[in-house]
Amino acid sequence: MPHGTLERSAPSFMRPGPTPRAQLILYSALALFLMVADARLHVTEPLRNVVATVLYPVQWLMLQPANLLGRSSTYMESLETAQAEAREARQKWLASSLRANQLDQLELENERLRQLLDLRTRTKVSARAAQILYDTADPYSRRVVVDAGQTSGVEPGSPVVDALGVLGQITRVHPFYSEATLLIDKDQAIPVLNVRTGQRGVAYGDPVLSHGGGMELRFMQANADIQEGDLLTTSGMDRVYPPGLPVARVVRVERRADLAFARVYCAPLARVQGAQHVLLLSPATNDLPQALPSPEAPASTPKKKPRK
Repeated sequence: MPHGTLERSAPSFMRPGPTPRAQLILYSALALFLMVADARLHVTEPLRNVVATVLYPVQWLMLQPANLLGRSSTYMESLETAQAEAREARQKWLASSLRANQLDQLELENERLRQLLDLRTRTKVSARAAQILYDTADPYSRRVVVDAGQTSGVEPGSPVVDALGVLGQITRVHPFYSEATLLIDKDQAIPVLNVRTGQRGVAYGDPVLSHGGGMELRFMQANADIQEGDLLTTSGMDRVYPPGLPVARVVRVERRADLAFARVYCAPLARVQGAQHVLLLSPATNDLPQALPSPEAPASTPKKKPRK
């Protein structure tokens, strides 16, 4: 074989390539360049979108068992919660129905007793719905504006109540809106009755109490039977608020040996901070008798004849 036909070059696997250190430096520089280019110029954004699109079905399939398990557990929890709420609502409805029947029976017995004793029948109080528009701008008073005025038949002094209890009283009436003073206003007072003991008192507003507004039952004797948790309702003695409306609950009683009166702090039951829909009651002034009975004229005594 002639010498010109022989391959004198070394095989490819025998050729010396770049050293491992040079390869590390090259690949590190390439990776750094790609990271900087992707962060600055977003050169790999199209490739990333293609890869994400291709892998989305796989990710969706892999997440389905976890989603199915989560939905199953959520459904079972919501089902148990709904069943528990339904049972609680059914029990409350039964209790309310029983109480309503008892109240109807008591009202009927009360009416019969009044007829038997020939007492004056209490007139029913009419009510109209209203909505609170906004709070007044006066920072020294606690008043709200409702969307009912003289055109709606609102009268000054009408009690304002919500679903929880007495909220306040109408103090100023305009043609199309009215201003109501809340119970926690410093100039507001309401006669109350302790349901547990039957003791009467007067609760005054305190807008600074507990930094959210409250009430104080004043002029109560230090040895008076009043405890935390007692319910206070309207007594009806002022002929403005109908009797029996819930007003407040006693939260703290302070008795001191050097004071003749106890400090009784109360929390109003109505939502004085976030009420929106209220009822305006007609004042209970129509319960007053139309005329006081006139005193009987004293019988004339016969004059004695002078002695002769």
